[in-house]
Formats: sequence, structure tokens, C-alpha cells
Amino acid sequence: MKRFAARIRSLAAATLLGAALLGSAACGGTDAAAPAPAGAQQAKEIAVTIKDRKVTPPPGRIEVAKGQTVRITVTSDVADQAHVHGYDKAADLRPGTPATVEFVAGQTGLFEVETHEQELQLFQLVVR
Repeated sequence: MKRFAARIRSLAAATLLGAALLGSAACGGTDAAAPAPAGAQQAKEIAVTIKDRKVTPPPGRIEVAKGQTVRITVTSDVADQAHVHGYDKAADLRPGTPATVEFVAGQTGLFEVETHEQELQLFQLVVR
């Protein structure tokens, strides 16, 4: 009898879980909140601010894994362009408005990230 009761509880739990999953899909749920597959890497978020020609945080090296998504957000107090050398990715900077460059780090090496007009180094991206 104990086995039967345990089996009923297991089936009830599975039924409730299935109903919850179907309910979220039927309501237009997306996989956006789903956890990443095992072994997947989260995007590397990098935020940089430029004010009075000063870069914050100070330029240094930032490491990411090959195949990882990189999302760089730059906020500047003057118009310029941020550029990721080696990947040929760029974002136009407008004063006070964050600009984002996003890409998959598909090649290994050391890559400069800088501005064109002010010629400021933002950081060096190391892809391993």
C-alpha cells in the first residue's frame, strides 16, 4: 500500500509540473528565462564610461573564452566611435547615451578596444 501511495504522489507531482510547463508555453512564454545548457557560458558584460578623457574603469586586460558572447557598453561625454580591433566591430558614441557592441569571440588573441577620435584605449580583450 505504501508503494501505491508513493506512486500516486509521484504521478500527481509529474502531472502538476507538466501542467505548469504547458501553461507557460500556452501563455506565450519564451525560452529567454530558461537556464543555459550545461557547459554554455554566459555573455561577458563589459561597461566603460568616458568623462573628460578619463576611462572608467581604468584600461586593463579582460579575458573571455573563445566562443563566448561579449557585450561592451560604452557611455561617453563626447561624440566618438568605439572600435574592437580584429573583429571590426564598432559603435557610434553620442554624448550621455550608452552604445553597445555585441559579438561572439570566435578568434583567439589580444585585441585593442579603443575610441577613434579621442584615441583612448578602453581595454584589451584577451580571447583564449
